[in-house]
Amino acid sequence: MNTLKTLPRRLVSTLAVIGVLAYAAAAVVTVADIVGRNLGMPIEGVVDLVQLFVVAGAWLVMPYAFQAAAHVSVDFVLNMLPAAAAAPLKVLAALVALVLVGLMLWYGFDTFKLRTMFGDRSQQLGIPVAWYWYPLLVGLAASLIGILIQLSDSLKKEPQA
Repeated sequence: MNTLKTLPRRLVSTLAVIGVLAYAAAAVVTVADIVGRNLGMPIEGVVDLVQLFVVAGAWLVMPYAFQAAAHVSVDFVLNMLPAAAAAPLKVLAALVALVLVGLMLWYGFDTFKLRTMFGDRSQQLGIPVAWYWYPLLVGLAASLIGILIQLSDSLKKEPQA
């Protein structure tokens, strides 16, 4: 049963590490291109690569932000409220986030199917457009998990009335 509790956290954390590595890859490719241009050897397709890495980084780190409650929120309002009043607001916020992220995943998948139907590719390197969508869809699905983890954690911390 303990594995069942830690597996979702490990998944979210692993995706965050991959996301940070994607950001690092974008930085390395950018620096390598700058150095390469000064040596007359620019990196071909640097725009395609950097866009792919940044998109992957953003969407794969997002579930961790939800899990850690590091997303944008109005903490100063919640901190001023008594715990009994703040708890239902946290639950409501988590439910709203679940609905919104769920809708984003639903419509994102529909858009993914449409955008990839024709086999579109990036302009410089010919990277399939689907590769740009995979991190988005995985990140949104994992964000649902992150929201549920954070909700569960916050409910455990709240004093019972």
